[in-house]
Amino acid sequence: MAFDLNIHDEIGRLKAVVLGVAKSNGPTPDLKDAYDPKSAEHIKAGTYPLEQDMIQEMEAFAHVLEKYGVTVFRPEIIENYNQIFTRDIAFVIEDKMIIANILEDRSKEIEALEFLMNQIDPEKIISFPEHAHIEGGDVMPWGDYIFVGTFKDKDYRKYITARTNMAAVEHLQKLFPHKKVISFSLKKSNFDPRENALHLDCCFQPIGKGKAIIHKEGFLIEEEYQWLVDFIGPENLFHVDKEEMYHMNCNVFSISPEVIVSEEGFTRLNSWLRLHGFTVEEIPYSEIAKQEGLLRCSTMPLSRA
Repeated sequence: MAFDLNIHDEIGRLKAVVLGVAKSNGPTPDLKDAYDPKSAEHIKAGTYPLEQDMIQEMEAFAHVLEKYGVTVFRPEIIENYNQIFTRDIAFVIEDKMIIANILEDRSKEIEALEFLMNQIDPEKIISFPEHAHIEGGDVMPWGDYIFVGTFKDKDYRKYITARTNMAAVEHLQKLFPHKKVISFSLKKSNFDPRENALHLDCCFQPIGKGKAIIHKEGFLIEEEYQWLVDFIGPENLFHVDKEEMYHMNCNVFSISPEVIVSEEGFTRLNSWLRLHGFTVEEIPYSEIAKQEGLLRCSTMPLSRA
């Protein structure tokens, strides 16, 4: 087995990552097949992103990762299939790869990573029980903690936007008994992308230098939001407004504690990051954002220093 997994947080210097692919992404989906309200909005408006534009954006991301010496793996191409958001299909904590329990329509995506999984000790690859639903966008390892976005309401199954349930949170705690697993109830909407935090990384992102990006209205329970404010420190937070959340400002990606990849249109955020001493690598990613995912969603970190 050739490949060692090593992820303890969101910011350690990135050594290896899986970056999604937009090639052979398939036609614009029918409205009834949209997985989230933002995609649905763009399908209705006739502004759903074109494959060639998304390929260009993802190649810009790959170029930045390679510039920093990161080993970049890409999924094998499945014809006419959306494979952009690798964060959803699996995630790494410590030296374990957790296979996510995702929407059934997307279950083929993990097959495109078989070549990589063959290089990992099979004992380090963990599948969740069927009743425990989880996606990587909701899971953030952070030192002694694992932060998890969830939806606790009994109406869980009514929301296609509810991706991680409490059974998964409890299962994570069993898998990592030495960690503090802290869950956060997220606001969900099947119809309004400005009222929907699809995953935790749509409304919160810890970055280097003790800072974090947060969108208060993405949290369903004020006390849980307040716990994060107290944990990070109010002076260390960049607050994203509703329009910025809609454009995915929380969903940047750290290559190291000092280097952040961000969308070129995030003017206010990028200025704040530079003001606080970060190197900001700006790339165009606004077409991919139309599917309610951005930079963190497109990546599955495998190893950080």
